[in-house]
Amino acid sequence: MINKETFILENTSPLPCLNIPAIKLYQADEIHDLWHMTEAEIGKIGLDPPFWAFPWAGGEALALYILENPETVRGKKVLDFASGSGLVGIAAKKAGASLVLANDIDAFACEAIRLNARLNHVSIEIDNNNLVKNGSHFQNSFDVILAGDVFYDKTMSETVISWLKLFDRSKTAIFIGDPARAYLPVEWMEAKTSFKLHVSKAIEDNSFKHVTIWQMKP
Repeated sequence: MINKETFILENTSPLPCLNIPAIKLYQADEIHDLWHMTEAEIGKIGLDPPFWAFPWAGGEALALYILENPETVRGKKVLDFASGSGLVGIAAKKAGASLVLANDIDAFACEAIRLNARLNHVSIEIDNNNLVKNGSHFQNSFDVILAGDVFYDKTMSETVISWLKLFDRSKTAIFIGDPARAYLPVEWMEAKTSFKLHVSKAIEDNSFKHVTIWQMKP
């Protein structure tokens, strides 16, 4: 069985985020074997695709929005849904959230979140449950839900938006960072702002990405 902490530390380096250099994450780049592994090779060693090893544009834009608008989370209980690296949750904690729960169904992501939180000297709680299937008891637990780049797959998008609709948006503000993914349910969203971000051409097929921050309508 792979030791998650050892695997992450051996296959990543602590690097600043391209657009938020004050936050560092354990990231894979060209010097790491993980960067060059195919999906089949990753599967052979029992890993899900390592989304946690990169700061994706949707999450980075959402983190930037939170840091520029700290009143969004200050003193509030925050859920960082489908957290990946933990970047958005880390930003929320730095912006003054009273509590941050970072959730991801990938156990390696949860370990990466723990390591990244420690790297950035913040304390966040971590949850590995599938909240969409089993998280109805959380519906009145958070003031803010943050989700970076979760509408890239049709089936997942339909499932996630159905779950988010269950929340009383007069009590729970829901913010999405989305780089123009095909399955974003725009009819449920109100645009707040947008960012043009530097991104890794190797993982995003471009050097820049336009990302919109959306708030889910009441």
